[in-house]
Amino acid sequence: MSVLRDPLTVAVPFFIVFVVLEAVSFAVFADDDLRGYERRDTVTSVVSGMVALGFNTVARGLALLGYAVLYELTPLRLDPSSAWTWVGVLLGVDLLWYCYHRTAHRVRLVWAAHQAHHNSEYFNFSTAARQKWNPWFEMLFWVPLPLLGVPPWMIFTAFSITLVYQFFVHTERIGKLPAPVEFVLNTPSHHRVHHASDPEYLDRNYGGMLIVWDRLFGTYAEETHRPRYGLTTPPPTQNVAGLQYHEFAAIWRDVRAATTWRERLAHVFAPPAGPAVEKTPIGPTTTPVDR
Repeated sequence: MSVLRDPLTVAVPFFIVFVVLEAVSFAVFADDDLRGYERRDTVTSVVSGMVALGFNTVARGLALLGYAVLYELTPLRLDPSSAWTWVGVLLGVDLLWYCYHRTAHRVRLVWAAHQAHHNSEYFNFSTAARQKWNPWFEMLFWVPLPLLGVPPWMIFTAFSITLVYQFFVHTERIGKLPAPVEFVLNTPSHHRVHHASDPEYLDRNYGGMLIVWDRLFGTYAEETHRPRYGLTTPPPTQNVAGLQYHEFAAIWRDVRAATTWRERLAHVFAPPAGPAVEKTPIGPTTTPVDR
């Protein structure tokens, strides 16, 4: 698939426009309850996103080759000209995203890659650009799709659509939406909970476009107070590369210091909330969320 046809690539200029508009809104209409933008944080997010585009291009190219091989191994074929195929593929991609996203928060090695998206203490449209430079794990979760007869190009198109949607849930400017929307779709309110470091919000609301997966699988949490964002233990550096790789370095140090294979495996595969990465509880704020 041509890069020019990737919905994510086409959407990038619109992302920039929305970041600027949101930043201007904070400058013109200040709100003491919201953190808004901070120059260094925004630059870090934007640089992370620009470099991530390069890593994602390489990862998608390699994954495309692998998916093409798997696609040829199965007699199944889905018709990309059918609207029902698109509905089914979008639902399948969104469900597999939920599975990957939940794994990324519960397996330390995968979290080491994913945490880069969570290490900002701000929550705005620029935060959506703070993407990981290690997208390899999520590519493994799409493997069932080519085996089910989904054309490889269609997988990435559907995934890009979900990513475009998810950009718009990274904002504090939008409060809670009407109840039917909040019940079905992932919204800014739901995703603020996901980015929170408050103990009662940790490891919740993994959904991409749909929040129904969290409701079905018991990982849903309502936004009851304004979250505090960022990691429960602040990263040891604000260097852009360091923010991407510091947790991999921590895993390596813990594995080297371990005395048994059980400890070594736990440092790599146990949840990041375990002894290897003890999280420091951060108390919630009490500001109500209905704004």
